[in-house]
Amino acid sequence: MEETISLEKALQRRTKGALFIDVRTPAEFAESTIPGAVNIPIFSDEERILVGTSYKEQGKKDARKLGVKLVAPKIPQLLEQVDEHRSKRSGPVIVFCWRGGMRSLAMTSFMNLAGIPAQQLIGGHKGFRRWILDYFEQQQWPPVFVLRGLTGVGKTRVLQQLEQQGYPVVDLEGLANHRGSAFGNLGLEPQPSQKMFDALLWERLELLQGQPYLLTEGESLHIGRVLVPKKFHQAMQVQPSLWLSASLDLRTQIILEDYPALDQLRSQFERPINALKERLGSKVVAEFLELLNSGQWDKLVRELMVRYYDPLYFHTLPEHRVEIEIETIAGGTSKVAAAVDELVRKTI
Repeated sequence: MEETISLEKALQRRTKGALFIDVRTPAEFAESTIPGAVNIPIFSDEERILVGTSYKEQGKKDARKLGVKLVAPKIPQLLEQVDEHRSKRSGPVIVFCWRGGMRSLAMTSFMNLAGIPAQQLIGGHKGFRRWILDYFEQQQWPPVFVLRGLTGVGKTRVLQQLEQQGYPVVDLEGLANHRGSAFGNLGLEPQPSQKMFDALLWERLELLQGQPYLLTEGESLHIGRVLVPKKFHQAMQVQPSLWLSASLDLRTQIILEDYPALDQLRSQFERPINALKERLGSKVVAEFLELLNSGQWDKLVRELMVRYYDPLYFHTLPEHRVEIEIETIAGGTSKVAAAVDELVRKTI
């Protein structure tokens, strides 16, 4: 078996259960990786800095000697970690670092010497990142139907139920780990990096390859601090939208359910509320803060929707749309499913 593999062949094997091993540092891995890869770092974050400093100050030869000194005692433990992950996979082992350099070469060599067949990914993670950028520049997608509507109408919940029913859903907010609003990150884990978001979106779109259409939720280019790739966002603007509407009571109920343990998050609401001063003025923001500090969550949510969110969304009301009234999430899901099926019948 060849000890190197091209990215194209590696990604083909990824769908057949290949084990991708990212040997970069924990910090590099946390920033972005190939989806599904496991991290078995050759160097710690601190060790990588030491080797890099040695390379700059003493040169390549001394840096390599230091690298060998740091890695040699770890080899048995590294191979044990590989075996542990291999026990859960049936496919081949593919190893990568940043550019397909010394770290992945060393790990691939260790594994093959130990009788573990492995291949080094040519170009490393840098090549994968280039692949992702090219994909979003060149790819053509099937028709993308988009759920839109006022804040709290339950678009995300409807999408999740449709996904469970087998519809080809792309949950952008789920991938971005953000609810797509000024308060969208409260109570959630940190968002992925832009590189990781792009990779996760690519993975989802590849999984849905061959579907006659896609279904997603309306978003601006920004979802929190990540950007939806421009060409995919453009594809979201082509087809008629499904415009969901619901009573203010139902919308308030959904919002309050989407933000559990509100009293524990109270201090985190102050900054985004204060950020509304430029649009709404100091007096309105002061009213919001008073409702926040007194724990009047129901009234605060209603005021935010009526005075801030609704005017924004009505301003972007799509001209070509199918209007759907939501009384309950379950009933709304059935209505949306029927509307999607009808749009698909007319479009495809």
